[in-house]
Amino acid sequence: MQILDGKKTSEDIKSEIAAVVQKMKDDGQKVPHLAAVIVGNNGASLTYVGSKVKSCQQIGFESTLVALPETITESDLLTKIKELNEDDNLDGYIVQLPLPKHIDEQKILMAIDPDKDVDGFHPANFGKMALDMETFLPATPFGIMELLERYKVETAGKHTVVIGRSHIVGRPMSILMSRKGNPGDSTVTLTHSRTKNLEEFTRNADIIITALGVPEFLKADMVKDGVVVIDVGITRVDDTSNPKGYKITGDVDFDGVSKKASFITPVPGGVGPMTIAMLLKNTLLAREMRMQK
Repeated sequence: MQILDGKKTSEDIKSEIAAVVQKMKDDGQKVPHLAAVIVGNNGASLTYVGSKVKSCQQIGFESTLVALPETITESDLLTKIKELNEDDNLDGYIVQLPLPKHIDEQKILMAIDPDKDVDGFHPANFGKMALDMETFLPATPFGIMELLERYKVETAGKHTVVIGRSHIVGRPMSILMSRKGNPGDSTVTLTHSRTKNLEEFTRNADIIITALGVPEFLKADMVKDGVVVIDVGITRVDDTSNPKGYKITGDVDFDGVSKKASFITPVPGGVGPMTIAMLLKNTLLAREMRMQK
């Protein structure tokens, strides 16, 4: 069994990007500039955005944090989005989800300039991904594909079962794993909460990608020997033995499943760090695309 180490791989990717940024500086070029918009004081979102800003500093990007009050109106947020779209100093930006309930997330995401949508959520970018055109891939699926490629996990002709059909992970993964090329060329089954006899699919899967958000859902008796397991789930579970009072748990019963797996991602330290690394990679791509215009 081999651990797919997202923490180490993400640091490798950051080092590679930092070298490109240093060359940009040496050549007198403008370095990539990423902005993050956060609305309100959601603890998890603040932590996540904070780590993005820190990563930008680490690799030499410019970064801007746009912190807005929870009470901001949808209209005022759309005005701010328009400002960011028109800011020539900015290469890409993300709007941290979830947004407060009085704001229509879809309307906000639709308002983002697709050329600056480094999260890859805009329908224009999602459509390009489905058509195998160059675009920004959603950061988490992009990170998973990068892990599979760098660890030389064989995907061609394999049966991949994706658990979860969200627009952020499940659906993009089903498209990317079935595309021509490496990683890809896989036969994909997309399962979800309404799938009957899910175990029948997982037991026959060569590769399982789970983004369900149910702690330790995937048990050892649900997988076959040699399976590749990618765990996207991340849930806080109360744990009185932990000084923090909780532990971070994935969708997979790691202790049991890892004994049968050929490759497996840990939680934490697997897919999570890759998401931020690929956001940075998308921002570099955005900068390069703007330079070609």
